[in-house]
Order: sequence, then C-alpha cells, then structure tokens
Amino acid sequence: MKTTAKKTIVGTVVSDRMEKTIRVLVRGKKQHPKYKKYIPTKNVYFAHDEENGAKEGDVVQISFTRPISKQKCWKLDKIISVAD
Repeated sequence: MKTTAKKTIVGTVVSDRMEKTIRVLVRGKKQHPKYKKYIPTKNVYFAHDEENGAKEGDVVQISFTRPISKQKCWKLDKIISVAD
C-alpha cells in the first residue's frame, strides 16, 4: 500500500467569528514565467476548528482533509504562536 504525506500549510487566522470554523490567510511568492519577477500571492482557506481554540492573529498549521462542508476541506492541526 502506498503512503502519502498530508499536505500542510502555515498561515495566519484572519477571522474566527464562525462556529467551529476559522479563515486562514496564507501568503507566498510566485515567479512570473516570462519576466522572472516574484509576485506576492495570498489565499484564504476555511479550516475546521473543533474546540474553537484559534483566535484572530494566531499563526496556525492546517492540513488537507475530506470535505466537511461546501467550503471547508482543511482542518486545524496546531496553533504555532498566539497573537498578543
């Protein structure tokens, strides 16, 4: 049987208003194919937070999982650092 690693992403919580759901902002850089200039990118992911432990501003790690709802297919793995 083949084993595959889970896809994990580190990002910042931008909203925790929903019940058991957080919005995670992930920033990155992508190189332009022709001009070779790095362009900043950002994506927002909806993640499942069972205990409502993550608050706005926290840095968290999320991992890919089965679809939980229409928009949620990520779950909270751990809180890396807590916002002040």
